[in-house]
Amino acid sequence: MLQSELFWMEPVVPLPLDLSTLDSLTQSAKDYAVLNGLTYLTGGQNDTSDLVSFAPFALLPSPVPRALFVQARAVQKDFNLLVHRVSHDRAFLSRCLSSVVKVDNFTASLFHIYEQVQEEGVTQPICLGLHRSDYLLDTTTNNDAVGTNGVTACRQLQLKQTEINTIAAAGAGFGEKIARVHKHVLNLLGVADAYKHIPENRAMDSQLDGFVAAWEQYGSQKAIIVFVVEEERCRNVFGQRLSEFTVMERHPGLVVKRYSLRQIAEDAELKSDKTLFMHGSEVAVVYFRAGYSPAHYPTEKEWSARLKIERSRAIKCPCISYHLAGTKKVQQELAQPGVLERFLEDPKAVSRVRATFAGQHTLEMGLEGDQTVQMVMRSPEDYVMKPQREGGGNNIYGEDIRTVLNELKDFEERTAYIVMDLICPAVVQNYFIRPGDWPQLQDSSCELGIYGVFMAEGDQVFHNKQGGHYLRTNGSSGGDGGVYVGNAVLDSPYLV
Repeated sequence: MLQSELFWMEPVVPLPLDLSTLDSLTQSAKDYAVLNGLTYLTGGQNDTSDLVSFAPFALLPSPVPRALFVQARAVQKDFNLLVHRVSHDRAFLSRCLSSVVKVDNFTASLFHIYEQVQEEGVTQPICLGLHRSDYLLDTTTNNDAVGTNGVTACRQLQLKQTEINTIAAAGAGFGEKIARVHKHVLNLLGVADAYKHIPENRAMDSQLDGFVAAWEQYGSQKAIIVFVVEEERCRNVFGQRLSEFTVMERHPGLVVKRYSLRQIAEDAELKSDKTLFMHGSEVAVVYFRAGYSPAHYPTEKEWSARLKIERSRAIKCPCISYHLAGTKKVQQELAQPGVLERFLEDPKAVSRVRATFAGQHTLEMGLEGDQTVQMVMRSPEDYVMKPQREGGGNNIYGEDIRTVLNELKDFEERTAYIVMDLICPAVVQNYFIRPGDWPQLQDSSCELGIYGVFMAEGDQVFHNKQGGHYLRTNGSSGGDGGVYVGNAVLDSPYLV
C-alpha cells in the first residue's frame, strides 16, 4: 500500500520530540519499566542465561478508537462460548481438519490424541479456557464502520480479527505493567487526564480467577497446579513466573509447579482412576505455556506426556479439543456463510462475531481451492497465507505467497494452509524502545488482544468473562510475530 493510501492517526503528543526531552524521557521510562518488572531474559552470549533487560516497548501509548475497544470487549464472551461449542462438535472438527491432518504431521499428532481421548471417553469433562482474540484496526472499507462522537478515525476504521489464541495466550501481566509505564511517561510530558484515556486492565486478576476457580472445582485442597513450560528458560519466563507467583501469593496453600513435557513423561504417574500425580502430588489443573509448536515435541516422550495429561482427571487449559478449535483452518471454516449459526443461537451474538471476520479462503483440493489459488496468484500483496501454527513468525506475505503456491498449487500440501484477506491497519508514529538501541521513531500499527476466561462442563457454564487486554505494536512494514520473537513491542491503548 502506498504511503498516501495509509490511514494515519495522530500520536498522543506531537512528534518528533526534541532530543533532550527524548533522552530524559527514555531513560526514565526504561528505569520505571525495570523497577516494575517489565523485563525479559536477553541471553545469547556464552553463559548469560541470567542476563535481564527491560522488554521492548513503545514509548507512548497508541491511539485506539474507544468504540472499537468497547466492541472488542463486548464480543469476547461470544468467542469464549463459540470455542467451547466448536470443541465439543466432533463431526465438525473432524471435517474441518480432515485434509490438514493428511499433510501436516504436527496437527495430525494433536488430532490423533484427540481421537484417542474421544474413543476412550473424556475423563475430565470440565474445560478451562484462557483465550486471547487479536484484532487489527482495518482501513480497507467503510462498510459498517463504527462511528462515535464524530471522530474521523472511528468512522473509517473497523475491528478485524487476526486470530484467536486458545493455548499459551501470553502477556496478561505485562499488559498491566506497560500501562503504568505509559501513565508515568504522559505525566512527565504534562498530558492532562491521561488516566481517563488509558483503560483499567485486570488481565492478570482475571486469569488468576480462572486458575483458582478450576482448582476449586477439582475439589482437592492438597492438589497442585502444573505449568507446562519449555525445556530451557525462554525469554518471556518472567511473564510466566508472574502468573505462577501471584497465584501462590494470593492463595497461600495453593502450590504451582512448572515442568517440561519431558519431565512429565518421565516422572508423572497416571493412576487407575486417571488421577495424575507428579512427584507424589496430585495435579488439579494443567496450564500449557508450551506445547503449541512442533519444536516442543522433539521426541516421542513429549507426545506421550501430552497424551498422559489429556487422559487424566486434571482440568486442562487448554484441553486438546480447545487447542484444535483454535487452529487457522477452523477459523477459516467459521467465517463461511451459515456456519456460526450452528454454534450460536443468538442472532445478535452471530452478528457481533461475524462483524470482526476478515475474508477467509480455503485451499482445499477442488474447484473452490483452485479459485483461491488463482485469486491470490493475481495479487498476492492483498492476502496472507497461514499455516496451522501458533507463536508468531509463521505467516507468509506478498511475493513469498506466489513462490509457495507455485510449488504447492497442484499438491495436497497446500491444504495445510488457509488464506486470509490482508488487513490494512491504521498507522501512527511512535518511538520503539529496545535494549541497546537509540529510540527509533517508526510508523507503526497496533494489534489489540482481548482475553477471555471460560470454564464449563458440557452445557453448564461456570465462568464466562472478558478478561482484560494486551496491546502489541509492529512497524507498519508488515510481518507478524510477538514481542519475544523480535517483531513487536509492548504497548497500551490510549482511547480516543
